[in-house]
Amino acid sequence: QVPLVESGGGLVQAGGSLRLSCVASGRTFTNYAMGWFRQGSGKEREFVAGISTTGDWTYYPDSVKGRFTTSRDNAKNTVYLQMNSLKPEDTAVYYCAGVIDYSGGRYIFPSQYDYWGQGTQVTVSS
Repeated sequence: QVPLVESGGGLVQAGGSLRLSCVASGRTFTNYAMGWFRQGSGKEREFVAGISTTGDWTYYPDSVKGRFTTSRDNAKNTVYLQMNSLKPEDTAVYYCAGVIDYSGGRYIFPSQYDYWGQGTQVTVSS
């Protein structure tokens, strides 16, 4: 069991910024690649950011590339999602997720992850 607790969601105007945090409880956080997903109303869950176990590399879909940045502080068992230049279409419930990784894999599908946070609402007004 690797529980993940998210925070930082809220209401922001278009063009604004938010930073989400995800804190993991456990002794093996450094063995987990982490990802961020979002799910808008009536939509499927979609991948928005991924980060390697060390934080040395990250990856993003085109929809958020250049606006979102994920990072991690393994000493604090925390992963972050910095969201800038927010758009109304970014409105969704955002989830962090973890998957054990010893090979430096790239994980972009929800089914690849074993552990999930509870989700935090991000609403971007126009």
